[in-house]
Amino acid sequence: MSVPRYWNAPHPNGNESLPALMNTLTTIRELAFSAPVEEAPIEDVTSDHALLEATRSGDEDAFAELVGRYRNQITSYVYRMTNDYDGAVDLAQETFVRVFRAADRYQRTYAFSTYIYRIATNLAISELRKRKRRKLVSLTGFFQSSDGAEPQELNPPDERPLQDSELVDFERRNAVQRAISTLPEKYRAPLILRDVDGRSYDEIARILDTSEGTIKSRISRARGFLREKMSAYI
Repeated sequence: MSVPRYWNAPHPNGNESLPALMNTLTTIRELAFSAPVEEAPIEDVTSDHALLEATRSGDEDAFAELVGRYRNQITSYVYRMTNDYDGAVDLAQETFVRVFRAADRYQRTYAFSTYIYRIATNLAISELRKRKRRKLVSLTGFFQSSDGAEPQELNPPDERPLQDSELVDFERRNAVQRAISTLPEKYRAPLILRDVDGRSYDEIARILDTSEGTIKSRISRARGFLREKMSAYI
């Protein structure tokens, strides 16, 4: 078999052909090839991280892109947490305000979606706790038991008769939302993130700052609670 023509090309450092040069070498290291140049990865300028970096540099358009990318998701999530659309809009806006104000302190440890959902979750839970305290204060005199136990929230089931299938479907959707809104926040948040938003167990654990095993346990219990509350519609 003949040697390809390029094998006999002059060596760039002299007139000696490559086969002849190879015969004079004792090790491959003597070829003295230059080390390969490692190119820095080029980041997608439209990624969440890149947009927040641009925001830190004063690029308002970059922040507007982030808002447009996550506004509906965050509003919907907070609404399902609080069952109050107007309040959800306000809390979603507050979420983005906090992202903007803390842009200089943002770290790329987690995905941006994890970061913003954690802020939204904390705001929603804070609102739920404020709401609960207000309700307990206003209803203590009505629902305080005679033995001095903690006051209980009143949430009677809706037993009104339904007229047709469309009303049944409508009432079922409302019943699901009401049932979710009665769950304690530690069960409500992971259930919504998993079954409504479709987040992975790993990301939910990062958002709520707990273990994946705890998340799976809480979601399982939340589903059990919902099955009990929805038994009249199943």
